[in-house]
Amino acid sequence: MAETENSSPEIFVPEEWSNAAEAITNNSDYSNPPSVFVCGPKNSGKTTFSRHLLNVLLRRYSKVAYLDTDVGQTEFTPPGLLSLIVVDKVTPDLTIPCLKTPDRCFFFGDISSKRNPTAYLTCIFSLYDHYRKQHCMKSTIDSHDSAGLPLVINTPGWVKGIGYEILVDMLKYISPTHVVKICISSEIKNLPAGAFWLDEGNTNRVTVIEINSARRDHLKRSLLVQKDSRLLRDLRVMAYFRQCFPSEMNISTIKELAHALAAHPPYEISISSVKMKHVHCEVPKTETFYCLNATIVGLAVSSGVSDELPHCVGLGIVRGIDTFKGLLYVITPVPQQTLENVDLLLQGFISIPTCLLQVQGCISPYMSANVLSTN
Repeated sequence: MAETENSSPEIFVPEEWSNAAEAITNNSDYSNPPSVFVCGPKNSGKTTFSRHLLNVLLRRYSKVAYLDTDVGQTEFTPPGLLSLIVVDKVTPDLTIPCLKTPDRCFFFGDISSKRNPTAYLTCIFSLYDHYRKQHCMKSTIDSHDSAGLPLVINTPGWVKGIGYEILVDMLKYISPTHVVKICISSEIKNLPAGAFWLDEGNTNRVTVIEINSARRDHLKRSLLVQKDSRLLRDLRVMAYFRQCFPSEMNISTIKELAHALAAHPPYEISISSVKMKHVHCEVPKTETFYCLNATIVGLAVSSGVSDELPHCVGLGIVRGIDTFKGLLYVITPVPQQTLENVDLLLQGFISIPTCLLQVQGCISPYMSANVLSTN
């Protein structure tokens, strides 16, 4: 497994980080896999450490669960989603985001929890409950992982004000076995010391590990890739919709992807077969289609239970709407068999990258399409 350390030429994992990951992995009781909550201020290296920890845990466990709660900088999905991923392979290059199909996913539809902290926490608690039910209970877990799966929780860098309160609520609900706090040089931006979310006397229930943000190695080289958050979100969206095409298809530039998407036959979805909802605001019925056209939507399936959240199976671009024919034209990499179960289109504030919209001579929505059954 040496590749976990050596295959990322631009990432230098400091010894302090390696020691923390090794201690969590090796000192945990195999019959009680660790749940590790990684937190700290913005750009402190939470995602890099979480990916590194995943790789170290995969040396001991065949699978590891990953709860991604950072809707603005998602790791394995496009932005705007809250997801539980089950990872079974080492990802050697920590610098490259890789898309994976979630075990369970909800469409939050924004790049921050600020707009609706309550809905945000509801999604996270539901994902954690799903993890406990499907990957910890003996009646449901894989026989090869009879002890259940370890869990890594990656969190946003919003750790002050309401962001701090959200973090505390998450910690109290999840009750992790380990909390890794990453600290930066500006102490005022760091989280409080110790098990700050627990009352005195209860701190022996958790192992708190404090490590420093990896800024420079002994040669003064940067240890973390400085993030352009908006660019990274756009790249993840583009990588997601690149899946509409075969991997062998020659699409090597953004311009080629934009033209390919503009020419791609969309699915036709009957307006009468789906409900449309904006998850963060009320849209007048007369404005629904104007608001929906040329946007990214969450493709969701109702649970059938009133108090359960709809499961998101992927994203789609609404390329056009024909109200006379009662059809929506949607581009998505989601397979047709899965799409036929979709009964909700959820809209939020996830934007189509501008570079994908700047295409001359876009194709009319009245083109040949893959027609979905509405039975």
